[in-house]
Amino acid sequence: MTRLFNDPADFADQATEGFVAANARWVRRVHGGVARATTSPDGTVAVVIGGGSGHYPAFGGLVGPGLAAGAALGNLFASPSAQQVAGVARASEHGGGVLFSYGNYAGDVLNFDAAARALEDDGIRVRTVRVTDDVVSAPADRADERRGIAGDLCVFKVAGAAAERGDDLDAVTTVAERANDRTRSFGVAFSGCSLPGADEPLFEVPAGRMAIGMGIHGERGIDETDVPSAEGLASLLVDRLLDELPEGVTADGARVVPVLNGLGSVKYEELFVVYRSVQQLLTDAGAVLVEPEVGELVTSFDMAGVSLTLFWLDDDLEELWAAPADTPAFRKGGAIAQERVDPSDAEADLEAVSIGPASEDSRAAAAQIARALAATRAVLDEHADELGRLDAVAGDGDHGIGMQRGAHAADQAAADAVERGAGAGTVLRIAADAWSDKAGGTSGAIWGASLEALGRVLGDDERPTGARVAAAVHAATEAVLAFGAGPGDKTVVDALVPFDTALRDRIDAGDPFAEAWRAAVDVARTAADATTDLLPRKGRARTHAEQAVGTADPGAVSFALVVAAVAP
Repeated sequence: MTRLFNDPADFADQATEGFVAANARWVRRVHGGVARATTSPDGTVAVVIGGGSGHYPAFGGLVGPGLAAGAALGNLFASPSAQQVAGVARASEHGGGVLFSYGNYAGDVLNFDAAARALEDDGIRVRTVRVTDDVVSAPADRADERRGIAGDLCVFKVAGAAAERGDDLDAVTTVAERANDRTRSFGVAFSGCSLPGADEPLFEVPAGRMAIGMGIHGERGIDETDVPSAEGLASLLVDRLLDELPEGVTADGARVVPVLNGLGSVKYEELFVVYRSVQQLLTDAGAVLVEPEVGELVTSFDMAGVSLTLFWLDDDLEELWAAPADTPAFRKGGAIAQERVDPSDAEADLEAVSIGPASEDSRAAAAQIARALAATRAVLDEHADELGRLDAVAGDGDHGIGMQRGAHAADQAAADAVERGAGAGTVLRIAADAWSDKAGGTSGAIWGASLEALGRVLGDDERPTGARVAAAVHAATEAVLAFGAGPGDKTVVDALVPFDTALRDRIDAGDPFAEAWRAAVDVARTAADATTDLLPRKGRARTHAEQAVGTADPGAVSFALVVAAVAP
């Protein structure tokens, strides 16, 4: 259990502040995370990594010469927002373009992709390589759906070394893709992890038992067995990974980097006992071991667990793996001479959105919207624990916390915008940006896009009619559907689409707006309850689909709670 914290809501930010203070030789604080404290030649590719906090030394601990140029750091187990990712990338790039690399999780994909679009609109070239090394999270014929776990290190290291030697953006991207294609990982856990302030771990493993194939965000395993001896565990890990070799690789005679990774609470001495057997088993299979790594490299807060990664080399990958790197948590080879960044060049925080003209009617509507966001904040505060419990069944248990963070930020931003005379559309757009930025994760991206679409349709010129609000809700629905989930996938869409349809039908039938909204709320509640019987087909819960049957989707439930709370 995590014992040392102040306010749990501030934990990730305070941890980052302390990390930067302790490692100023390598990193500096920028909007959204950290960037190198040292310069790079003009034209160098910037490898920008990132994800949720709680995985140290991933991701901030891997920033430095020879590895990453910057790391976007979300809240605990929540992806960084698009604003955070873009902020880190702008602080890190040197004219050679940006390579984004991160574990393949839905929230990270949504937010890094949105950041990529924003950067490309500004003329910055961006490429992306998602790490997909976790062999149990999807079958081999759907490898692009797999999660990224400790194989992150192999891909990041190779990409960073290629950038350091002067490869251009396309070449760095190609070598990172090849590293990902030749990396496989498999993990087990003996206990779940607990977030600061939480009374219980995100999942539990019975005494004497071991979860097989869990994720690094508190996702429970796909199977369970008795805890074996160290030799038995090594055999389990190695056998599973040798069962699925990369295309063109035969273990006998192949050169491989083993990475034995502790997930947070397993002692180094225990890891060495396991590695003793890992080395022997790989040698017996004919593999040639190259520069192995044993230690905590990609963790899951205080989880007691172990993963094994096998990174199968070719000549170029071996050269890049062995190349020097100098970061707070990972060092290899000789020191790399570097010049420090001028402090005056540090990235400034994002400027406040300017307030344009608005009609008096729109300003009055903006005040109503601010009150609705205050009601949203209150209802999510009330139900945060319940939403977290729902999410923990097949996800990582942070949905309630993420929704709270987003709602608090949106409420505060909207109140400030109203005070500055903003109209309805501007208030919603400002609230959207704040929600997305502070919540991070999939829910942050979805609610940010929803509020932005509402604001775009409502505008600042007039008091919205019921028909205009219904049109805005439909635009928000279309924005969410654009992320890829559809009805029946067990997501927020399963409550949102019926709500949208019911509201428009009632408005078209001539019902008063308040009556139409309340009728649509009833439909959304029923639809959210009906997700209990669905099998998840999107997001982190997809990997543990069967476990989610019998529990309502937290995204659908939180949507139903919000639309009920803001009912006129």
